Amino acid sequence: MPKTTTSAITPPWESGEEVQQLVTQAVKTLANNLFERVISSFYSYGTRLPAERHIAEEFNYSRNTVRQALDLLESHNVISRRPGSGSFVIFRIPNPKEKTEANEDLLDENLAEITSPLELNVARSIFEPEMVRLATINMTARDISNLKVVLENLETVTTNAKDFAHWDEKFHMAIAEGTHNPLLIAINNLISHVRRHAHWSTSKDLTLSPNRIRVYQKMHRSIYEALEARDIETVVEFTKLHMTEVQRDLMHDT
Repeated sequence: MPKTTTSAITPPWESGEEVQQLVTQAVKTLANNLFERVISSFYSYGTRLPAERHIAEEFNYSRNTVRQALDLLESHNVISRRPGSGSFVIFRIPNPKEKTEANEDLLDENLAEITSPLELNVARSIFEPEMVRLATINMTARDISNLKVVLENLETVTTNAKDFAHWDEKFHMAIAEGTHNPLLIAINNLISHVRRHAHWSTSKDLTLSPNRIRVYQKMHRSIYEALEARDIETVVEFTKLHMTEVQRDLMHDT
C-alpha cells in the first residue's frame, strides 16, 4: 500500500483561522509535536494517547502545558477526551478525491425513485439508534456545540415544513459527523438524499403540521440533552421513540 504524504498537512490551528483560546508558544509547540505523531500514524486513528504525566515527562513540559495542548487538539477535532477513559485520536487524513467518488456512487437517483417514505423510515429505524450510540461516545465538545446551534435554529421554526425539514436534516448530519466514522457519514448522506426526493417531500408537507413540528422539536431537544450528558441508553431510546413517531405519522397519512 503506498504511503500517504503527510508533510503538507498543516495543524488546524496553524491554518490561518483564528485560534479560539489564547495559548502560549510552548502549548502550540507541544500540540504540533503531538499532531505530527497523529499524521505519521505513530498515534493512529482510535489510539489512546499516553497519560498527561507521561507526555509531560517525555516532552519535558509542565502538566498544565500538556493539558492546554490537549485542549487545543480537542477543540480542532484531532482527539476526543472521554472522562475516565483518556484521550483518543479521531483525526483522519483527508482524501477529497475518495470522498467525491464515494458520494457520486452512493447518490443514485434511481434508489430515491424506488424507495417509499415508509421504507425509508424502516431503514432509519435500524440505522439511526446505532449511529447516535456511537456519536454519544465519540462527539467532541465542538461537535456538541455545533449540534446545539443546529437545534436552536430548528426550534425557531413554527409552521414552515420545509424549513423544519432543512434543520432536521442538519441535526441528523451533525450527529453523523459526530461519529467520526466516514462510512456512517456516507450512509447518512444517502439517507438524506432519499429524504429530499419528491415523494418524501410530499409526505413531509402533509405530516409536518405546526403541532407535529412542536412534538418533533421536543424530541430533538431530548435527544440533544441525553447526548450532551453522554447518556447512551437514554439517547438511543429517545431516537427509537422519534422513529416510532415518524412511522406512526406516515402510516396515518398513507
